[in-house]
Amino acid sequence: MALKLISADIYETSISGYPVNEPARVCAEGFTAQDFHYWSGKSGDRYLHTVYSLFDCPQLPEANYILVKRLDDGSRIPLKIGQIVENSESLNLAFLRYHSACLGATEIHIHMLADADAQRDMIEKDLIAETHNAMVSEVRATVANH
Repeated sequence: MALKLISADIYETSISGYPVNEPARVCAEGFTAQDFHYWSGKSGDRYLHTVYSLFDCPQLPEANYILVKRLDDGSRIPLKIGQIVENSESLNLAFLRYHSACLGATEIHIHMLADADAQRDMIEKDLIAETHNAMVSEVRATVANH
């Protein structure tokens, strides 16, 4: 299913009826210093991600990631979904920044709530299954423009 911005606040829905991707409010007090975003998998499960710019992303332990291109209208396109798996947090950060720069990503979305390798694998496959068409289209467009 392609990700499609319907309006500034409403996104195409997944099988569960939730938007495929949407900004997340995590507290009733309003805005926090950190952005959060939900991404839905093919299963309909939603996964909360912390949003970082390429420059603000800290060193990270093993986690799931989505490299994202944020458009001028605020919509987000996933470019690459995977896992950071090195024991070295600085290598993980270098990996994310390198691949983000190569693909033209403007944000790094990190999901750190998985308890084990098997759960990270399942989340990665679920998210890829839902967003594959949007990622392929965007990567083809990026390659064609270079």
